[in-house]
Amino acid sequence: MKQKASKNIHPNLRIHRTLFLSLALLPCFFLSTKNVKAQDPSFSQFFASPLTLNPALTGKFNGVVRVAGNYRNQWPAISNAFITETASVDFPILTNRLPINDTWGVGFMAMSDKTANGILTDNYFGVSTAYHLALDEDGYHSIGVGFQGTYGNQTLHGTQLTFEDGLQLDGTFLPSPTEQINYENVSVHYFDAGIGALYNASTNGNNNYYFGLSAYHLNHPKVSFLHEDTINIPTRITLHGGGFFPVAGSPSTIYVSGLVNNQAGSREYVLGGAWEVAASQDENYPVNFYAGLWGRFTNNTTDAIIPYVGLDYSDFSLGITYDVNVSSLQTASQSRGGIEISLIYIKKRSSGQHGIPCPRF
Repeated sequence: MKQKASKNIHPNLRIHRTLFLSLALLPCFFLSTKNVKAQDPSFSQFFASPLTLNPALTGKFNGVVRVAGNYRNQWPAISNAFITETASVDFPILTNRLPINDTWGVGFMAMSDKTANGILTDNYFGVSTAYHLALDEDGYHSIGVGFQGTYGNQTLHGTQLTFEDGLQLDGTFLPSPTEQINYENVSVHYFDAGIGALYNASTNGNNNYYFGLSAYHLNHPKVSFLHEDTINIPTRITLHGGGFFPVAGSPSTIYVSGLVNNQAGSREYVLGGAWEVAASQDENYPVNFYAGLWGRFTNNTTDAIIPYVGLDYSDFSLGITYDVNVSSLQTASQSRGGIEISLIYIKKRSSGQHGIPCPRF
């Protein structure tokens, strides 16, 4: 979450600004007027965190259960500015009672986002469900709608903040004589709501392409640390899509994916792809290697180049990216945007059951 505040700083906004001043600070946090503009935590491997990308992805995979975990350390050169972790599990239900090729999924998600070396911590726990309706008898085309309800908690460790009027001549800091928040830790709690839709398709049962649309913070949850002013979390709209296409006569597959995030006037674009080479033809114990590259652009500025390497082994998929920062922040970040690791486990269906191609990247 990156905050921007006005020069006439309300107490809540001053706290957010001070978080970053205490890091000695980031030139990417600017002053604007009246409104707070914020961005949700996000992953470069957005495709590997399905329940934070789109509630409609719940249950949309080939298997019995899917467990996903993600870790991101953004701008590590700036005192652990943002560390984000998430874990999720989702699975289809009532598989023997629904029409053939239809899927009803249920999922659970937990996320932790730590700002300024943990001075500000956001914790989330969400429950999602989605129904995927087959549009043809083969199930090659389907449309899904999903919903997610989330409990959110923000904790500010005010005793770890440093304010300008607490600065001593020797460079150390004492508690601020004017800022009460410097003497306490405070928490806020709220309920959040999200919705999403997904179109999934295949031309022959071996390839796949999809398009999705999601909206989070539909109810604009209110947060306040000092109970004087409140901040409404702005709705995040995400448009995403991708697909994979086997290369004829080769053990290779091409994957492409991209997304557009829009939140409070701030836009993020991510676009790229990967090349997969199958090292094993055993469907029960596949071994696949991936190499790829994505780029991230924010409001017409190139933010980062994101190389990717991945590995499938049996039921596990591992992905590693490293953001190479190329924006105006690269001086402070030393061009190190951050490392990100994803691990997904999918328990496969019984032998002989061929699933319908689902989104992978």
